[in-house]
Amino acid sequence: MATSPFKSSGSSSSSWTPKQNKKFEDALALYPEDTPDRWQKVARTVGGKTAEEVKRHYDILVQDLMHIESGKIPLPNYKPIVSNGTVYGDEQRLMKNLKLQ
Repeated sequence: MATSPFKSSGSSSSSWTPKQNKKFEDALALYPEDTPDRWQKVARTVGGKTAEEVKRHYDILVQDLMHIESGKIPLPNYKPIVSNGTVYGDEQRLMKNLKLQ
């Protein structure tokens, strides 16, 4: 089973709050792969993390995505949603909540 980047094992410094995860996501969008000193900048944006910790967090995230895309980790089965008497399955639920921009 793959390790989730959101529930890291190890020292308390390796745990990530939802706020840090959001800042991490924003920083990845702000600093593309070719940015010099990318991991230092991401760490500075996240706060409380070293460049090594944010790089490790990124590597785990990429690994998790590869496992999901390859089918090694199944997507969860969500309980159907009933709205106004209509039962929505996974695809219908996703489409119902989709907001086009």
